[in-house]
Amino acid sequence: MTTEQEFDIITARCREIFINKMKDYGPSWRTMRPISVVNQLFIKAKRIREIETTGVNLVGEDTNGEFMAIVNYSVMGLIQEEIGYADTVDLSAAEATSYYDKYIAQARALMCRKNHDYGEAWREMDKEAITDLIYNKILRNKTILQNNGKTLVSEGVEGNYFDMINYAVFNLIKAEEQHENQ
Repeated sequence: MTTEQEFDIITARCREIFINKMKDYGPSWRTMRPISVVNQLFIKAKRIREIETTGVNLVGEDTNGEFMAIVNYSVMGLIQEEIGYADTVDLSAAEATSYYDKYIAQARALMCRKNHDYGEAWREMDKEAITDLIYNKILRNKTILQNNGKTLVSEGVEGNYFDMINYAVFNLIKAEEQHENQ
């Protein structure tokens, strides 16, 4: 299976969760300010790192759900960056899903370009190293937001969100391969 096919399978699962959560809650995330989205990502990455470091998981849910949440919260962050946050729920589920599909397609296109240029280097990386890259991107976004979204020479929060999507997908692909090999 190609990386593109694996990406499509993983992101379809993430999309299904996104849609089902909207059935439960509606697009209530629209009221989250940018720093709140980043902090949700921080919580997810912090839990993954804690489990990877200690090997202890008292909640019992595996980290795959957290990686899927990172994909979905990153898409939410991209939507919030494009249209701003709202004081009320102002998107229908269909509109939110349309934005979701747009950003996943952009993340996929970016992944294809980078995979070409980097020779799929992520396949030779440890899952923990990829988790650290996600964590680093979250901390970068926290700093950028503290600087009112301004950067001097670096990409903005959007680039970090796209990287988080792709890194989370990579770790989900690695988890799937590990599961198949067992």
